[in-house]
Formats: sequence, structure tokens, C-alpha cells
Amino acid sequence: MTYVIVSLCQRDALCVEVCPVECIVEGNPEDEWPTYMIDPDNCIDCGACVAECPVDAIFPDDEVPEEFTAAIELNARFYSEGPGYDAA
Repeated sequence: MTYVIVSLCQRDALCVEVCPVECIVEGNPEDEWPTYMIDPDNCIDCGACVAECPVDAIFPDDEVPEEFTAAIELNARFYSEGPGYDAA
């Protein structure tokens, strides 16, 4: 399991600050990658980011509400086809 950030994200970076493995990256350019992205291969499922998010925009990938499921693929593409860590 990994966590996914959905479109409710306000890009305040609080999640980045608490991630112990530094696997959360700001999506850039913002129009293409509108949220922060969590690296599914490096996320250790600690949940620190979930507790820190002020708008409840972070979910376990198997609990993402139906209206936000596109975020799962978007997040994975960011690291497999997109800029990944180079976006920061």
C-alpha cells in the first residue's frame, strides 16, 4: 500500500515536511501535475502525511474515494513517465 494525494490538495507542503523518507514532491508544472505526489515505490506507509494534511487530501491507495480515483494513476505516472524527483 502507498498513499495518494487527491485534488483537494492546497499545496501547502506540510506533508513534505513530515515525510521521514522524503518521497513527496511538488508536482511541476502545476497545470500538468496539480498536487504534491507520493512516490509509490519509496513510501513506507507510515501515515505521517495523512495526519499533517489540513484538508484531508491524502488517502491509502485502496481507500481513495471514487470521485478521486484518477489521482492514483496520475501519481504513478508522475514517477514512471513524468518528472518525478526532478520536478522539485
